[in-house]
Amino acid sequence: MKRKDISRRHFLKKTTAAMAGSALIPAMLGSESAFAAKREKNKMFCYQCEQTMGGKACTRMGVCGKTPEVAALQDLLVHVLKGISIAAVAGRKVGISDEKTNHFTCMAMFSTLTNVEFDPARFEDLLFEAVDLRDTMIRKVKAAGGKVDKKSDSVTMKLKPTLAGMVTQAKDYGLMSDPDVDPDIRSLQHTLLFGIKGMAAYTDHAAEHGQEDEANYEFVHRALAALEDKSLDANALLGLVLECGEKNIRAMELLSLGNTGAYGHPVPTTVPLGVKKGKAILVSGHDLIDLEAVLKASQGKGITVYTHGEMLPCHGYPKLKERFPHFYGHFGTAWQNQKKEFPQFPGAILMTTNCIQKPKQSYKKNLFTSGTVGMPGVTHVSKNNLTPLIDRALELPGYPEDKPDMDILIGFGHNAVLGVADKIIAGVKDGSIGHFFLVGGCDGVKKSRNYYTKFVELSPDNSLILTLACGRFKFYKHRLGDINGIPRLRDVGQCNDAYSGVQIALALAKAFDTDVNGLPLSFIISWYEQKAVAILLSLLHLGIQDVHIGPSLPAFITPNVLNVLVENYNLTPIGTPDGDLKKILG
Repeated sequence: MKRKDISRRHFLKKTTAAMAGSALIPAMLGSESAFAAKREKNKMFCYQCEQTMGGKACTRMGVCGKTPEVAALQDLLVHVLKGISIAAVAGRKVGISDEKTNHFTCMAMFSTLTNVEFDPARFEDLLFEAVDLRDTMIRKVKAAGGKVDKKSDSVTMKLKPTLAGMVTQAKDYGLMSDPDVDPDIRSLQHTLLFGIKGMAAYTDHAAEHGQEDEANYEFVHRALAALEDKSLDANALLGLVLECGEKNIRAMELLSLGNTGAYGHPVPTTVPLGVKKGKAILVSGHDLIDLEAVLKASQGKGITVYTHGEMLPCHGYPKLKERFPHFYGHFGTAWQNQKKEFPQFPGAILMTTNCIQKPKQSYKKNLFTSGTVGMPGVTHVSKNNLTPLIDRALELPGYPEDKPDMDILIGFGHNAVLGVADKIIAGVKDGSIGHFFLVGGCDGVKKSRNYYTKFVELSPDNSLILTLACGRFKFYKHRLGDINGIPRLRDVGQCNDAYSGVQIALALAKAFDTDVNGLPLSFIISWYEQKAVAILLSLLHLGIQDVHIGPSLPAFITPNVLNVLVENYNLTPIGTPDGDLKKILG
C-alpha cells in the first residue's frame, strides 16, 4: 500500500534532466500552447483561471467579466508590488519588517484574483498607495544603512497622473510583455505568481483575525522579488513554487485558527434549504467576520440571514448558531449561478470576497460588496457600517411565507472527523471502509464538471467521500447513506479548509503507520482560480501522489513543466469517472 515519497530535494534534483530530455505530452494541454499567442498592445492577456478563453487566454475580454482596462491595472499593480517586495527584502536585511507594507501587499495581491475587484477607480487608489509605500520603504532602508537594488523598473517606475494614463502605461507590464523569456521559465514564474495570489488571499483573511506569521510575509516579498530576477533557473523557481505550497499550508492553518478561535470548531449540523417568512439578507463569498457583522447588525430587526455559495459551512460554527437565532439556512448553489439565483432572492445580498459576477440590472440595487471585492455601480459597505444593506433588506418584500425544503448535513472539519477516528480506523481494518475520496474544489460552468457528480454517484458503497469548497454543489444533495453510522458524504468546509482535509489525512496516516500516499485515499480536485492553485502547490509540497485534477489543466503550464509534475507526482488529468475509478481501485 505504501508508495514512494518524493521529497522537494529529490524533485529538484530530477527537474533539469526531466525538462531537457523527457517526452512531451501536448495532448494533455491541447494542440496549441497559450504561449504561442502574441500579446498586442491594444489587448489584454490573462490565463490565470480555468475558464480562460479557449483554454488558452482571454485577450479581448475576461470570461469572468474583467475588462482590458481592469486587467491592465491589475498587471500594473502586480508590477509595483514587485518593487515593494524588492524594497521589503532589502529592509529585512537591516531589521525592518513593516506591518502596513506586509498587510497591504497581501490585500493588494488578493484584489487581483479572479472575480474579486472589477472597479478601475479602486485600482487607481491601490496603485497610488502602493507607490507611496514602496518609496517610503526605500527611504527607511536607506536611513537604516541598507541599500535597495534599483535595477528593476518596478522599484523606480513613476505612475502616470491619470487613470487613463495608467492603463496605457500598464501595457508594458502584462504577463506576456517580455517575448524573450523561455516558455518553461515563464510557466514556472506564472505558477509561482498565481500561487502567491492564492496564498496572499488566505494570509489576508487570517490577518483579519489577528493570526499572522512573519515568515509568510517574508516569503511573499521574497518570491515576488524573485520574479524580477532574470538569473533564476528552473530549479530555483521550482524551489519557490514548492515553498509557496508550504507557506500556503501555514496560511490556511492561521485562517483555521482564526475562524475556530472566534466561532468554535465546526460540528455536524443540519442546514435547511427552505426559507422562512419575512425580510431577508443573503451573504455570499467566504468571510466569517463579515457574516458575523451582518448577524449583529440585523439582530432584532425581523430579518432572516441566509448563506450562499462557500458560506454554507458557516452554519457548522457553534458560536454563530448559538448567538444568532435568525441565522437560518442556505439559498442557492455555487458562484457561477448568481445571475439566475440572485434575481429570485427577495432581499439584500452581500458579497464578502471573491466569486462576484457582473450583476444583472434586476438585482444590482440589492447587491452590496465589502472588503476587497468591488464592482462598478455596486454599493460598497464596511463591516463597521452596514446600514445601507440593512435598510435595503427592510425595503424589499422578503418571503411571503415559510417554504420548507430538504436539509443537508455539513460541519465535518478535522476535529469532527477525528472525533470518530476510532470508528473509521476500525472500519478500514474490518473492510467495511474500503477507500477515501476527497472530491472537491471549485465549481464552474463547464458541462465537463459533471464528471465530479458522476464520480461520486459511481463511488463504491464502502467508500467515504470528503468534500470541500463550492465543488460540493455538484452532489451536495445526494443521499449516500452511512457506514457503521458514519455518513458517507462528509463536508469538510470552505476551500481554505483544505487544511482540515490535510490534517485528516496526516492523522489517518499516523494511525496506520504509513504516509499519506500509503493510505487508501485519492484526491479528485476541481480547480478554477488562484486559491486552488495554492492548494495544489500545498499538496505537491507534501509529496502527495496521484492527484486527479480537472476539468482541464492550467493554460499557464507548458508540456515540459507538466511532464515534470507527472513524472514526480503522477499528477493526472481527469478522464472518465468510471475509467478513473477502475484505475484508482485497481
